[in-house]
Amino acid sequence: MPQPSHISRRRVLGATGVAGLLVSASAAGLISAPQAAAAAADGTEAGVSADAFDTLLQRAEELVTGGSFNAADPDFAAAVDRLDTTAAELWSTMDRSAGRTFLWPDMAPVTNPDMFGQSYPRLATLAAAWKVPGTSLSGREDVAQAVVAGLRFLHDRAFNPTATRTGNWWFWEIGAPRGLLDTCVLMRAKLPAADLSAYLATVAKWCPNPDRRVSYVAVETGANRSDKSVIVALHGLLARDAAKVAQGRDGLSDVAGSGANSLFTYVTSGDGFYADGSFIQHNYVAYTGAYGQVMLSGLAYILALLAGSAWAVTDPDVAVIHDAVERSFSPFVFEGLMMDSQSGRSVSRWKTPDSDKGARIVSGVLLLAQSAPAAYASRWRALAKGWIQRNKLTPYLAGASIPQVARARAVLDNTAIVPTAPLTGAFAYAGMDRMVHRRPTWALSLGMSSARVSAYECGNFENKHGWYQGDGVTYLYTAGDLGQFGDSFWATVDPYRLPGTTVDTRTRAKIGDAAGTKTFQPANATAGGAALGKRFGAAAMDLAADGCTLRAKKVWFTLDNAVIALGAGITSTDGRAIETIVENRNLHTAGTNRLTVDGSAQPTTQGWTKTFTASRWAHLEGTGGYVFPNSVAVRALRAERTGTWAAINTGADTGGTDDPVTRRYLTLWLDHGSSPSNASYAYALLPGATAAATADWAASQPVRIVANTAVVQAVEARADGLLAAHFWAAGNADGLTCSAPATVLVRKHAGGVSVAVADTSRTQETVRIELPYAATRVVSADATVTVTPGGRAVVTVRTGGSRGRTHVAELA
Repeated sequence: MPQPSHISRRRVLGATGVAGLLVSASAAGLISAPQAAAAAADGTEAGVSADAFDTLLQRAEELVTGGSFNAADPDFAAAVDRLDTTAAELWSTMDRSAGRTFLWPDMAPVTNPDMFGQSYPRLATLAAAWKVPGTSLSGREDVAQAVVAGLRFLHDRAFNPTATRTGNWWFWEIGAPRGLLDTCVLMRAKLPAADLSAYLATVAKWCPNPDRRVSYVAVETGANRSDKSVIVALHGLLARDAAKVAQGRDGLSDVAGSGANSLFTYVTSGDGFYADGSFIQHNYVAYTGAYGQVMLSGLAYILALLAGSAWAVTDPDVAVIHDAVERSFSPFVFEGLMMDSQSGRSVSRWKTPDSDKGARIVSGVLLLAQSAPAAYASRWRALAKGWIQRNKLTPYLAGASIPQVARARAVLDNTAIVPTAPLTGAFAYAGMDRMVHRRPTWALSLGMSSARVSAYECGNFENKHGWYQGDGVTYLYTAGDLGQFGDSFWATVDPYRLPGTTVDTRTRAKIGDAAGTKTFQPANATAGGAALGKRFGAAAMDLAADGCTLRAKKVWFTLDNAVIALGAGITSTDGRAIETIVENRNLHTAGTNRLTVDGSAQPTTQGWTKTFTASRWAHLEGTGGYVFPNSVAVRALRAERTGTWAAINTGADTGGTDDPVTRRYLTLWLDHGSSPSNASYAYALLPGATAAATADWAASQPVRIVANTAVVQAVEARADGLLAAHFWAAGNADGLTCSAPATVLVRKHAGGVSVAVADTSRTQETVRIELPYAATRVVSADATVTVTPGGRAVVTVRTGGSRGRTHVAELA
């Protein structure tokens, strides 16, 4: 049976609104001046007038429908058609018979929370199509009555205050309540008072407040708290209960918990935003692109919904979410795509690829701009305009809802808004073991892990092959190939050969093929990086592989036009081959991108494979170059790989199909042999480089490998005056000495010497660096840094308690 409106569980939340409509404020503004004045004059929450509830309920409706719009405009007409197509198919397949046992054949049995949890958003889609002018269901009485009857059916059969919880708690406490309330908002003029009262009683049972979970003992944090705050606020508006609306608003700040789990507070452990821009959910998972996006969308929604009213959010720390747009989200959005290193188990969800997540970020940012201070809003609109304009592969407007079109067009049509240029720089996120390096036409994100940050998350039948997603994956994005990870990558890639990883070739069993989620926490302490001047970066990970004896010291140095990858101490005693994957590039359905090795073009035949001995360089057309300074043996493979999304995800509302998908891949890897002892590797990635430029780079060696041992791994970029190293223990690299484990970057330039230091192991109280250069005085330094000038200046850094962050100093 077709599933025309299969909606992921997160798609009914926050700014993603009703059954796949990414909700937004009207382009005309959040609230008129007279309405704002009336709300302000109305006085205290206890004395709120009926008009105040009506105003916000109408706003909640328009956050879904878009309010008034020009139906003749092609972009709006296309958005109406998209809604109509989905709703019309739902209408044609809906069981409206008197003796029905389900609303849709594929949503049975209706008592299953997976089924009623997904049925509510479908009703909301029908309600939206009934409300929006120009659809085939618009204004029809039979549609209105069918939706009203559908709500009553689900209440009587499945979701009510006396029901016994089974299955996933999320459907009971977030998914179903939000879908139910969205439908009630849209159908409020048609709902009998007794029905609405019954539905609100149901929501009161399963989501009584934003603070605590009903299904089991847990305090709500992060995205789940923002979800529930929205639900409670909508409950209050529909119930005309001022205190309930206030409870939803206050849940954002965790008033009930004295602010302990406020969404406007930087955390130092667990879920939420960290001061360095990291975002964690489920205690250990880097989740900016999934739960972080949900939290952004939920906050944008409720801030827009309540703006100018008696319940407006006035928490002085709301700037935490404002700052997160550029600190937490923007570095991981590449030309409108959200990087997969930030998406946890959701990379296995076939209907929400990186382009979809990126579009949700764009939508959330533009909605948040509706209620933000002007300085923030103007920057964000310029940022969003650049993202939208540069994403030619999956155009934002081609999938936008009516209100999204309104917000986007207001930005795109405004010539005074100059799109922000592509972000450049190096960014270290100690709170989630991530590093991202940005250049104008490419970006690299590193997926690392430690005892603090999970190597992968799986569960609820999702991400069944996610074994190596946190083992040092190099997610390389290029402006010329925006479909690299979004074009069925996770369904077809060899999951044992993710680029950048060093792996044991053993066969793995599926993970996460059961209810409930779980993470794998490796034993290593070191993972993270340091950034110098937002231009250069260095990252390190002490690989402690899952379920085997493999260990490796892995380091990456990110420069203007190259990424240097070093590995040392590669050791295993399990009798199996160990590989380091240099590249595993998705060539899509028919790619024949030329591979050139040491100047010779290689065959494009599928199934071709070869081992190149003493290779110096390789080049892949459309991607860039690869240089091997030590002239190593490199193995190459062209292959067509066929997989299914169902093989990696059979989640109730996120699962993929069994339809086979085929993509071509070009793989380059280094074979360390069986049970290697203290093996190593070194290679450079040159994103976007031509074959000629790659050959020149290999010949000139502009970056010198200073050391590559289990004690210190270091490089020198002579033209940049850069010496960068990761010390696994006290050691020396070309005159740069370090007293303890640390990541260090030193750059000598015309103005003096710049220094960046991070304790990526978080084990040291103090790190002492002796520079190979003279320094006469301190120009500037963090409060944690002291300097002893001299012929070999000494920099002492108090790293204790800094949780892996970068400490910097500028010396003359």
